[in-house]
Amino acid sequence: MPQPPLHGPRLDFAPDGTPRSADYEDIYHAAAGGPGQARHVFLGGNGLPERWAGRERFVILENGFGTGLNFLATWAAWRADPNRPGRLHYLAVEKHPIPASQLARLHLAWPEFEFLSDALRRDWPVPVPGFHRLEFAGGRVVLTLLLGEAAECLRQLRARVDAFYLDGFDPRKNPDMWSAPLFRRCAQLAAPDATLATWCVAGAVREALVEAGFAWEKRPGYAGKRDMLTGRLAHPTNPSGTPATPLPRERRALVLGTGLAGSAIAWRLAERGWQVDVLERHGQPAREASGNKAGIARPMLSVDDNIASRLNRACFLHTARSFARLDREGYPPRRRFNGLLQMARDPEHEARQRDMARRFPAEFVTFLERDEAGARLGHPTGLGGWWFPGAGWANPPGVCQRLLEAGGLALTLRTDSAVASIARHDDQWALLDAEGRLLAQAPVLVLANGTGARPLAPHLPLTPVRGQVSHVPAGRLPPLDHALCREGYLTPAVDGIHCLGASYAWDEGSELRNEEHAGNLIRLAHMLPGAETGLDPASLDGRVGFRAATPDRLPMAGPLPDPDAPLARDCRLATLPRQPGLYGLLGLGSRGLVWASLAAEALASQMEGDPLPLEGDLMDAMDPGRFRLRAHRRGR
Repeated sequence: MPQPPLHGPRLDFAPDGTPRSADYEDIYHAAAGGPGQARHVFLGGNGLPERWAGRERFVILENGFGTGLNFLATWAAWRADPNRPGRLHYLAVEKHPIPASQLARLHLAWPEFEFLSDALRRDWPVPVPGFHRLEFAGGRVVLTLLLGEAAECLRQLRARVDAFYLDGFDPRKNPDMWSAPLFRRCAQLAAPDATLATWCVAGAVREALVEAGFAWEKRPGYAGKRDMLTGRLAHPTNPSGTPATPLPRERRALVLGTGLAGSAIAWRLAERGWQVDVLERHGQPAREASGNKAGIARPMLSVDDNIASRLNRACFLHTARSFARLDREGYPPRRRFNGLLQMARDPEHEARQRDMARRFPAEFVTFLERDEAGARLGHPTGLGGWWFPGAGWANPPGVCQRLLEAGGLALTLRTDSAVASIARHDDQWALLDAEGRLLAQAPVLVLANGTGARPLAPHLPLTPVRGQVSHVPAGRLPPLDHALCREGYLTPAVDGIHCLGASYAWDEGSELRNEEHAGNLIRLAHMLPGAETGLDPASLDGRVGFRAATPDRLPMAGPLPDPDAPLARDCRLATLPRQPGLYGLLGLGSRGLVWASLAAEALASQMEGDPLPLEGDLMDAMDPGRFRLRAHRRGR
């Protein structure tokens, strides 16, 4: 079933100007001074900043992001601390995200955080359910917003938490945020030395904490409040967020492939301080499936909001934030996300689109009737369709180049390096050429080379799918400011060429084919009736690429399974035997521009032991071991 839409809070203000939730009839922070409460109760109550001194990473979980005050105060403390951890992860649950426009008004009350609050609102996510990862301070401060019901968000979270900020509304008004089951889940997520702090000292809350396994104590409260609570696990246990595979002792990796997958994972690892060698068999990056002049990036919607749709939506939204961050850091990818129209296939589909668009905020998708769609495109359309204001087109080779550049000195690109085989010796992965000569070795290897991974990992179900894009010279089609799609897609002119595609064929011939140009022109006729007139398939140029597809059309991101290890009858993904130090980012199919950024972040987070940026069921949906586990359960 589709997740319920998110609704912003009904805000009003107490007589002294303190923001208040009309839904829960409670204020967002102490009237005596919000920043002071944040520092006294949540930072001080968790022994911060002292406890994070010298740590590589520190993870905080807040149950109720609200105005973002506690996050801003924590970020400010991190910036001011010379002994700060190398990476601060802040996870926060929120059911009713405040719109950025209202946050701007609320943040005026805290001029000391102006620089930080401006950055937060600039990257504020579209309010749709799911996890949203935002990065600040060059990726060293990471905010992951978990939007939705607290219990469901924490059930899906995979992390090891060092400190808990318990800051829900009054437990008499919002008891779900203070329940024993929710605190039990916190205990499962807690690192052995985790602490907690809260302003709330209600007896029911203390009992729920004890029931969940926490020991608490009272401390002096903030301002006029007599008491507050701090606590820690009474009997620390193994946290559920422990990585499934041991973390490497040496942060040095080889990445095969410089398409969207390889470039993205190389950047994510290099930014975390890994030394990364990227090997490419061609003389330049992005010469295969990621070599098209232009491709489109849009979300995928479904009636039941299934796993594929949720994953696609999360990846699409993260891609836009990732590209914006590259812009700010001086590596702007070539793209234009100024809106895309996805036209309906027929009147019945049009009616479904109209209904589905109502489930989402207008900043994510709206439905345009036929006349509105034609006016937006500047050419008549046969039907209306979804308008995605944040979608558009990008130049994949340019994106890959910028990602590799952003890796800086930690990333080394090695072109003309064709890998014929891989082998593991003495805890190192060795890459060999066709003559058996050693090309490179490292303790960690990431296969991100699309169909090129098939001979290196033949147990993975990767299938090459031929796609031919037709190049239509500018001037032969109506001028377009926006990309559009139906069964196929059409981009505005890029370097004087409209990209029209794409075919979907199950063979490995690389030649241009007139019949596939003709098929693309049929797709054009469905999108812009009459625009195909006068275009001869035999006169068109184009490009052929081979997507690497999986049986379920979802990407692979994670540690690769050991194909030879025996499996227990009750084997699960968490216990599936893996090949040490071997990972994959594969199977992006025809959606590489959408999948790559967040799939790479998810993989890098697994490799590094960071909190994961996606819900647990979405991580499982990308796990490369899912195919072997499914076959095992079917008795194969």
